[in-house]
Amino acid sequence: MKKLLVIVVAASLGAGTAALAAKAPAPKISKARAEAMALKLAPGKITDAEYEYENGGWRWSFDIQQKGHIQEIGINGLTGKVVENKSEGKVDHD
Repeated sequence: MKKLLVIVVAASLGAGTAALAAKAPAPKISKARAEAMALKLAPGKITDAEYEYENGGWRWSFDIQQKGHIQEIGINGLTGKVVENKSEGKVDHD
């Protein structure tokens, strides 16, 4: 019974995420512009990039490999404001 509950909950979460992504507003800040902004703040190699809904807003999120750690930079997709700039340590913790 527990396995069935886990499967149902997991399926529900996946459906909710897909529905949320379908409602994403088109970003006013292009991925290329947000990427350039992120790399200016944290020079390195982008290892992951996505347009996501987090903390109440849509943003571009970049994980940037720097010497010895991963820096996560979040750029608001509508305003271009930097909404996150933090080290995730030696590995990505998302």
